[in-house]
Amino acid sequence: MVSKIKSATFAGREPAITATAINEHAKDVLFRLPRSHNRWLDKPVSDEQLKELYELMKWGPTCANCFPLRIVFVREQSSKEALARLAYGNNQQKILQAPVTAILAHDLDFFEWLPRLLPPKPEYRDLYGNNPQLAYDTAFRNSSLQAAYFMFAARSIGLDCGPQSGFNNAAVDEMFFSGTRVRSNFLCGIGYGDLAGVWPRLPRPSFGEVCSLK
Repeated sequence: MVSKIKSATFAGREPAITATAINEHAKDVLFRLPRSHNRWLDKPVSDEQLKELYELMKWGPTCANCFPLRIVFVREQSSKEALARLAYGNNQQKILQAPVTAILAHDLDFFEWLPRLLPPKPEYRDLYGNNPQLAYDTAFRNSSLQAAYFMFAARSIGLDCGPQSGFNNAAVDEMFFSGTRVRSNFLCGIGYGDLAGVWPRLPRPSFGEVCSLK
């Protein structure tokens, strides 16, 4: 999967590697070929797969190792039905059919964990705790970044994804995060996608339309 691994171990530290190139098949699996799925095969996703997904995605970097992402894996029928009632239009059926729907959310009190997650800088707890706007911006930005890691991790272990944002965020927060400062961002179906439900591939802008070299 990689062309070459360059690793190093330093005294008192975990082994680390520099950036390496993956092969074309891995690029296809992660980027070129996956689609956003709307229909799902009747094939379960196991606890072990969900744990493996998490154990991969957790290594993606966040600002100050703040790790604001919080995840609820909705898979019991009663929970699916409750969540589906809070979704709009066709998203209701997607939730009911998907083996698992992840609620990807961010904890606005993420900074309470910083003394443990960022031991060299315990004062960062108060930096964010005393600045609600900075805390909100950091939580939303970094949890969104982690949600992208989440989808790449899912793809890397052979699962398909169906992200969706058409739901009542406030109602989901009340149902699943009541009494906390956790706020939902978007939902993501996880499982084995039914290719019969995939839409035609849509175009993307070219390099020159999006990028500039200075």
